Amino acid sequence: MKQSMFEIRENIPLTENVYRMKLRGDTSSITAPGQFVNIKLDGFFLRRPISVCDCEGDELTLIYKTVGGGTEKMSRMSEGELDILTGLGNGYDTSVSGERPLLIGGGVGVPPLYMLAKRLVAAGRRVSVILGFNTASEVFYQREFEELGTAVTVTTTDGSRGIKGFVTAAMGETGYTYFYTCGPEPMLRAVYKASTTDGQFSFEERMGCGFGACMGCSCKTVTGYKRICKDGPVLRKGEILWEQ
Repeated sequence: MKQSMFEIRENIPLTENVYRMKLRGDTSSITAPGQFVNIKLDGFFLRRPISVCDCEGDELTLIYKTVGGGTEKMSRMSEGELDILTGLGNGYDTSVSGERPLLIGGGVGVPPLYMLAKRLVAAGRRVSVILGFNTASEVFYQREFEELGTAVTVTTTDGSRGIKGFVTAAMGETGYTYFYTCGPEPMLRAVYKASTTDGQFSFEERMGCGFGACMGCSCKTVTGYKRICKDGPVLRKGEILWEQ
């Protein structure tokens, strides 16, 4: 973990309430796709955890949804600096993907899959991606994934773009050797039940400290409770015990 100041270079809307922020600073502690950062905002006691979408050189890309006062304040920032903790979380393990990995993202679970896709494509893998949203107006980053050379399928709950239904509606059409997923817990549960191979799940949890001190984001596993911020946010399929 490293605390650094980052300069805001860009902050633009991708949809009505989803924004992309590009920053410049010390990204040396960001080593794996699926890690996250924790952002300090003036006037708010707790930092805001945001998944890393991309990291190249000294440029950090974050995609976030405005869901409360903190992220709403972020959406209005066009310049200045942010105090950010980087290198948080374990991230995805790309060494076990096989030749045809499948990436499955729902809503704001999509961003961390972008850096993952870049790594897997660079390693010569044939990557397929399923992006799930509620409706066409919420779709973002389809073109960016396609430009990486991945095979992209979009699903929308109302059928206004791509396949009608949830992400699981498209899983059976892909011959995959391994999967990686990120999204809300109901989606993760559905992917768990529908999946036919091993895989990795990135959990979206409310976090207090962001580095394992407060135990506020624990998840039950076969080896006991794990802290999503410190021991995760990525857990392997075989270790997850879903709460009833």
